[in-house]
Amino acid sequence: MNDQNTNKITDVYSIVTNRIIEHLEKGVVPWHKTWTEAGLPKNLVSGKQYKGINVWLLSALDYQQNYFLTFKQVKDLGGSIKKGEKSAEVVFWKWLERENKDTKEVEKVPMLRYYRVFNIDQCENIPKEKIPKQEIKDNNPIEECEKIIDEMPQRPKIQHNQQRAYYDKLNDYVNMPKMETFDKSEDYYGALFHELVHSTGHGERLNRKELLESKGMRSENYAREELTAEMGASYLKSHAGIPIEQLENNASYIQSWLEHLKNDKKFIVYASSQAQKAVDYILNTGKEEEKEHEFESDDTENKRSDELNGLRDKNKVSKLVNIER
Repeated sequence: MNDQNTNKITDVYSIVTNRIIEHLEKGVVPWHKTWTEAGLPKNLVSGKQYKGINVWLLSALDYQQNYFLTFKQVKDLGGSIKKGEKSAEVVFWKWLERENKDTKEVEKVPMLRYYRVFNIDQCENIPKEKIPKQEIKDNNPIEECEKIIDEMPQRPKIQHNQQRAYYDKLNDYVNMPKMETFDKSEDYYGALFHELVHSTGHGERLNRKELLESKGMRSENYAREELTAEMGASYLKSHAGIPIEQLENNASYIQSWLEHLKNDKKFIVYASSQAQKAVDYILNTGKEEEKEHEFESDDTENKRSDELNGLRDKNKVSKLVNIER
């Protein structure tokens, strides 16, 4: 890679960083996930939404669609539960009325009950017409983005098993929602680039402490790592030719983590530095520069060798001249 290309990439980093800072200075744009959500948990048969703590309990299971049924409802629909699948608990309060022995007044007493449900992904042979269709977009692969992904050194495995985007640092793989569930193809690659930047922090790659020493979402290391991943994703999107004007969502996501870090803008500088190292790794530019330095060193050594040989030759000539004289 020549100096002109190296400067070009560095300029891209600077341009993207400055553009993100511009967005931050304008104010926060509400960040949103760019893939179709599973929706609020509902009972497939009654269509009723689950409430209270059940929303969190069922949503946290990370199924592609949040439709649930009781065992009896599955059977009534002619379906069955897949072998090895386990149910989830749904809790509810039921108010009972009873007479107070002392006051003789009727009181309402809460009673906690629970029952078990299964997600539709855990079931078989449920009539297709009973399951609402999930919104699917006609998204297509982007050649330049695919090239970046294919050529990443020591790339982790990429799978599409859950409707979540995340990097598993213990097992070294990236999970992504399917491309057709994103608003557009560019959003899919933006999310994937984010997770691939995370993966560069693995001990066998860049060994980044923010990833390896993170202790939960409220830790400073976690916030720094998220900033690094989002900055890196922005750089990669721009490298792939995705318009820089589409950075609003990146900026608002970064703002959410800056707030966690008390809006200290110095973290942007730190994150951009770490992101640049990650992107250089993914694009394999560091290796090319090392090779160039090796070639430069070889050339320098050869040049020095030639110069020394030249001096020796001059000395020989000088000695011969002196002898002849």
